[in-house]
Amino acid sequence: MKEITLVFIVIFTSVLLLLYGVSTLSIRYEEALILFEGHSLVHYLVYYSTMLFGQNDLALRLPFILLHIASLILLYKIGKLFLKRKLDRVVSIALYAMLPGVNSAAILVNGAYIAIFLTLLFVYLYMYNYKKTSYLILFIALFTDNSFSILYLSLFFYSVFNREKYLLSISLFLFGISMYIYGFDTGGKPKGYFLDALGVYAAIFSLFLFIYVLYALYRILIKEEKNLLWYISFSSLVLSLLLSFRQKLLLEDFAPFVVIAIPLVVKVFFNSYRVRLPEHRKYHNVTFGIVFAFLIINLFVSYFNKPLYLIMKNPEKHLAFKYHIAKDLAKELKKKNINQINTIDRRLALRLKFYGINSGGTLKLSRSSFKKKIDDSIDIKYFNKTIQSFYLYREGASI
Repeated sequence: MKEITLVFIVIFTSVLLLLYGVSTLSIRYEEALILFEGHSLVHYLVYYSTMLFGQNDLALRLPFILLHIASLILLYKIGKLFLKRKLDRVVSIALYAMLPGVNSAAILVNGAYIAIFLTLLFVYLYMYNYKKTSYLILFIALFTDNSFSILYLSLFFYSVFNREKYLLSISLFLFGISMYIYGFDTGGKPKGYFLDALGVYAAIFSLFLFIYVLYALYRILIKEEKNLLWYISFSSLVLSLLLSFRQKLLLEDFAPFVVIAIPLVVKVFFNSYRVRLPEHRKYHNVTFGIVFAFLIINLFVSYFNKPLYLIMKNPEKHLAFKYHIAKDLAKELKKKNINQINTIDRRLALRLKFYGINSGGTLKLSRSSFKKKIDDSIDIKYFNKTIQSFYLYREGASI
């Protein structure tokens, strides 16, 4: 089978899973806040997408799915520079497309995928010697998100060790400007969050793949050629872990620059695999099998997690609870010809607004039950288990 066909299959399969994931999610409060009250680049992306394609979940998340597709293509192109075999390049983007953190970033409203895409675009342009255009991308990135200060610092290290004078000057200048505009939070009492940081990275990559990422980046440090991709991912990872000894970090600011290390991980694995005779590859086969199995499990749980409600006593402890309920509640309200509702829960009200249920009218919505005053009730069920109940009261009822 031709390489381009395999790449297309990987991208197509990834997009199908993302579309399924979108169909199972409701807008989260923080996402609604970005859409209705935000002023960031993420706000304008989702605002104009919903303006063009309607106020629905697919339109809300479409910009990030498109960035995901573009990033897969860029990662494939970058991999062609140092992954010489077709299999290696296909495995590289397939592995990347399976990362739990990448799948989350591709369908949730946040700036992570903007950071991933612009970083890969810069790396692609720089490594293919479109350096002037790559510098332009760095300037554009300055005004999109504060996390790019991490990229500028990584590029500074790369420039120092590779004697790239122009990139050194630009990265140092942009790092300074980024610090001036956004600053860096060093407040609070010093407290160690190192284990927490490791736990988040393990969730982003899956546990055993993250362990191998650590090994691969270290092996490249001491033995192998260090390219631009390595400097970005290694510097970002080390910086985040060092800072976590003192304070709690928003690892979504660092993770986009670490996940792009996947082609390097694939290169280290296959280089080690192929220098051994077939009878001495047992360890590598077992390692690959364990990593792949855990990725599949993580991927399955990411997309098919609603059955977990069946075994949970408290539904609110579900890992995706904040992305459920609202869309289903809006559908039930519309079935009752209710397009306006009053609720003291501002977070829920903003989420319902996205689905066309505005504040107002003569009905009140509450999670509290007062039997003598209830006008109607709505049970949100998954697999015939009630996840949350809502009660409707007429205007004037004291709740």
